[in-house]
Amino acid sequence: MQVGARLRQSAATRKSNRLMVAAACLLFFVSALTFAADKKLAAEPAVDSGSFAVLMGGRRVGTETFSISQSGEGSSITSHFKTETGTEKAEQSSDLELYANGDLRKYEWHELAPGQSHAIVEPKESFLIQHEWKNPTDKPLEQPFLLPASTTILDDYFFVQREVLAWRYLATACKQDKGIQCPLKQKTQMGTLNPHARSSQAVTVEFVGREKVSIHGTDRELIRLDMTTESGDWSLWIDDSLKLQRVVNPIENTEVVRD
Repeated sequence: MQVGARLRQSAATRKSNRLMVAAACLLFFVSALTFAADKKLAAEPAVDSGSFAVLMGGRRVGTETFSISQSGEGSSITSHFKTETGTEKAEQSSDLELYANGDLRKYEWHELAPGQSHAIVEPKESFLIQHEWKNPTDKPLEQPFLLPASTTILDDYFFVQREVLAWRYLATACKQDKGIQCPLKQKTQMGTLNPHARSSQAVTVEFVGREKVSIHGTDRELIRLDMTTESGDWSLWIDDSLKLQRVVNPIENTEVVRD
């Protein structure tokens, strides 16, 4: 994932609300698991939306605007990435559709600039297949991947997909009982597909614990997850509502912060 190369009532009430949102997110992805939360939350929409600033060397080079909507039938994760003025022009959009159990229904991305490529990834029998158009008038190129529908999409440009990955990790590796409970250094390996690179890889996600992080000049205590991949290591920080706040790749000198 060579993104750098391409480019946060009463205190008790607020805490209760955060835990309710967290329970809804986790229940969505692994409906077979039982958590200590109101079961009605699993069928109600839980929405996250906003934007991420993409920084390289401390300079803002791009913005990702995203939205996550959920229901009892599935979820939709939409994203739009655009570089800032003064950098090489690039613009991409994506739409990730998942079934209620977290399996892939369809993933689609469009390159809006500088080119006009377009791709769709969808399940076909027991594997995934990608249809890609380099130009709108071209015939699609098809590439099969011997991967199950449970594979996580982890594409270039779209950092909101790291939030979805974090939710799946917390749902499968941690307990939801009066808050998120994960053993320190708990590691889980997850299969992923990068449609831009047309490549798959296993990534390892590890629960590091809680730590104070400065976000827009304010110290906040956040949950840290480390993600180890073949192409680089990433650190993710999420709040108690399971919303992604910060992502860092020190090797690529890349930082992503929620606006």
